[in-house]
Amino acid sequence: MYNSVCFIILSWVFAVLVFPGVPARSGDSVLKDNITVRQGDSAVLKCNVDNKVSRVAWLNRTTILFAGSEKWSLDPRVILMENTAATEYSIKIQNVDVHDEGPYVCSILTNKKPKSTKVHLIVQVPARITNISRDITVNEGSSVNLMCLAVGRPEANIIWKHHSPRGTHKFVMEGEHLELTAITKEQSGSYECIASNDILSPDVRTVQVTVNCKDQHYHIYGQTI
Repeated sequence: MYNSVCFIILSWVFAVLVFPGVPARSGDSVLKDNITVRQGDSAVLKCNVDNKVSRVAWLNRTTILFAGSEKWSLDPRVILMENTAATEYSIKIQNVDVHDEGPYVCSILTNKKPKSTKVHLIVQVPARITNISRDITVNEGSSVNLMCLAVGRPEANIIWKHHSPRGTHKFVMEGEHLELTAITKEQSGSYECIASNDILSPDVRTVQVTVNCKDQHYHIYGQTI
């Protein structure tokens, strides 16, 4: 019995959606604006219906989430919105993650005429530094390569700032890798990696670079060492 019901609903859903690659008839498909949410937040996907609707369902690609008030999804984060207007059939995805991103379709059958509302969910992830060079001590004149890797959606932008022991600070360059050739004593200090993508506050990590003077000598008991 369950398999028969399953087959009937699936047949209806695919008829409503129209097979991928085949354009829907004019007026049958409504493309809504993208919905953008931050990772960890909730996303509400809305669908407007009327009293002539005989069947309605929410799908993620070809996976049925809800058919009418019956839940098909095994994901506990996906719930049907209650206490909404009679003309609204909406679902909520709680604690959204990147794998939730993609197309969602509200399939409607009105007077035996299929319609669909399409929504594309975009999930944003704050910039986060995942790897950075360790503190380093080098001799003056050496070359130093610093690295800072970050993730994020949209892609994280990385800039480097130099804070010298004298208290000055300045922008050095943009990018994951910072190369310092023939380093001088003035280039010692802390190098700040700042990763940002305008989702939350930037993620900031620091690398300490110590430069030993090339001609550094010590006088002990009248001898130069």
